[in-house]
Formats: sequence, structure tokens, C-alpha cells
Amino acid sequence: MKIELQRLVYLHDLLRELVVRDLKVRYKRSVLGFAWALVNPLMFLTVFYFLFKVALALDIPRFGPFAFTGMLVYTWFQSSVLQASGSITDSRELIRWPGFTAPVLPVVTVTTNLVHLLFALPLLMIFLFFEGTVPGRVTLLLPVVIAIQFVFTLGLGYLVAAGNVLFRDIEHLMGVLLQLLFFLTPIFYDISLVPERFQPMYRLNPMMHLVQAYRVILLDGTSPTALSLLQLSVLAVVLLVVGHTVFVHLSYRFVEEL
Repeated sequence: MKIELQRLVYLHDLLRELVVRDLKVRYKRSVLGFAWALVNPLMFLTVFYFLFKVALALDIPRFGPFAFTGMLVYTWFQSSVLQASGSITDSRELIRWPGFTAPVLPVVTVTTNLVHLLFALPLLMIFLFFEGTVPGRVTLLLPVVIAIQFVFTLGLGYLVAAGNVLFRDIEHLMGVLLQLLFFLTPIFYDISLVPERFQPMYRLNPMMHLVQAYRVILLDGTSPTALSLLQLSVLAVVLLVVGHTVFVHLSYRFVEEL
């Protein structure tokens, strides 16, 4: 028991130090610093607002927070998966360090991008306030949805991180696939606008359900259905177990492949 506790303390400290290091390196000598975490979604939001609220005039109430919520959720997912795909190949020195815990690297990537999401949430709350929406106690469910997305993203991160060591095309392929998935996820348009014949295909997209869960809590002030949260949780846990198992199985080849 004492050894296991020491191991947990070690992993906690290692994760914290690597996340802090990643954040410092990313924003080193940057004038705006953490504000860059908001620049990209805000720029996209500005373009989408003009296109779909002014030019095309989609009838979506509170379009600003509606689109911004989807942008933040998907940006966390997309950035984490893309960076996780290179988390092993870009850390050769650490992987070759005897005794280093390689599975912590995808966790660092997902956690670092989670910090960006948490940093942007107050701005989203300001958007909601100006639109006349004040989230109630149902907001307490938000950590549950965040935890589900964390587990889901980490599971996929493990798969692409391990796969990219053997096949370097995966990192480039994920960039293309995630960009396509961005447009197939109702981020700047509502799922109700999708023709009925295509909706079953949309419902196979886990990110659609995650984005909807955030919006239901923040914009509608109600809780997602217990069934939808259960389905997302099961999918996330299964993906994490599979992803971690594959990662550990292939990790013995990391040093020789790098």
C-alpha cells in the first residue's frame, strides 16, 4: 500500500511538472501569453458570426455563446488529439530515460488543453450574461461532462500516440480527419437544421453529443438525459481501456522505433 501511494504521489508530481513545463514552453516570450488560448476560437467565432448570423442569417438564438461553446469544446478535443499523436515521437529524450512513465505524456497533452478550456470558460459566462442567460445550479453537472470528455479524448489520444510511433502518417491523417469532423459536428449550426435523413449519421458522432450536453447545461439551464450521459460514459471508459491497453502493449517498441 505504501509503495502504491508513493507511486501515485510520483505520478501526480510528474504530471503537474510536465503540464507546467508544457505551458511555459508554449507561451515563452509571448506578449499575450495565455490569451492566445482565446485568440483562435474568438477569430473563428467572429467569422462564423458574420457568415451565419449576418450574411446567411441562420435563425439560432444566442448565436454568440451557442457557437463559442461548440468552438471551445471541439478545440479542446482537436488540439489534444493532434498533439497527443506526436506526444511520443516528440519526446525521444524522455522515452529513452530509464524508468520514465510513458503513459503520462498523452495525459499531459489532454490536461494542458483542459487548462485552456477552463481559462476560456469565464469569457463564455460573460457572453451568456450579456445574452441574458444566468446558468443555475445545473452548472454543477459541467464537471461531469468535462470528465467524460477528458476520458474519451485521452482514450483516443493513447491510440493515436502509440500508432504514430509505428506509422508516422497518423499524425497527418488525424489533422485532416479532425478538420473534416469539425464541419460534421454542429458547432456553428444547430442539429435541427440537418435534414432528417442525415441525422442518424450525425448521431454516431460522439462529439455531437458532447457539444449538445454542454449547451443543454449552459444555454438551456437543464440537465442532459441520464441515458445520454451513461452512453457517453460507457463509450469513454471503453475507449480509454482499449487505448491504454494498446499503448502499453506497443510501448515496449517505442525506444527501438524512435
